[in-house]
Amino acid sequence: MSRTNDDRKRLMEIYKKLLQHFGPQGWWPMSKGFAPPEWEVCIGAILTQNTNWKNVEKALENLKKEGILSPEEIKKIKIPVLENLIKPSGFYRQKAGRLKIFSDFVLSFGSFENFKKKVTREQLLQVKGLGPETADSILLYAVNRPVFIIDAYTRRIFTRIGFENCRKNKKNYEDWRYFFESNLKRDVEIYREFHALIVEHAKNFCRKEPLCGDCVLNRGCALAGRT
Repeated sequence: MSRTNDDRKRLMEIYKKLLQHFGPQGWWPMSKGFAPPEWEVCIGAILTQNTNWKNVEKALENLKKEGILSPEEIKKIKIPVLENLIKPSGFYRQKAGRLKIFSDFVLSFGSFENFKKKVTREQLLQVKGLGPETADSILLYAVNRPVFIIDAYTRRIFTRIGFENCRKNKKNYEDWRYFFESNLKRDVEIYREFHALIVEHAKNFCRKEPLCGDCVLNRGCALAGRT
């Protein structure tokens, strides 16, 4: 995707409109008592694959009640027990295996702090079960790296509201990521807030069947006026 002054200006205008409408989102909330707190982000990023966050919260609460709060404890727990604890998140057998593999990967750095300092995106993408969206969620929210997350909500909104380059590259994750990272300031807080605002907007207005009437981004949207 090309880099233009118009794209940079428009992206920031969209960011400001969403921020004004929804207010700061404060993502990723870390309130479950995991050790370290960022470990909750890592687990949540894996558990949220193919499910909604409410189901993930139930699984996280189960882990907390049993005191399974660190990569060391995930490594030690038996697979059947782990599967049962994360069952609310769906695909629990597959996800239990992924949590085990990821815990081993993190512990291979010696400590979570070393993992945060030294892990690379390329290394994360080599871990079984971690696709680009999951890896980038961990990098942005747990490791504090300025990596923009591309999810289905981002694709939906920015295809609809008239970013021609987005329409032409609908399926290529890396092209989408490059578009945002090359047209926004490399800032962890902006990336976090923008991503959270995109999710909020997609859930409230830019749904699969959109509610265009009160949408703050409907000007220039391909669907505005049709609903």
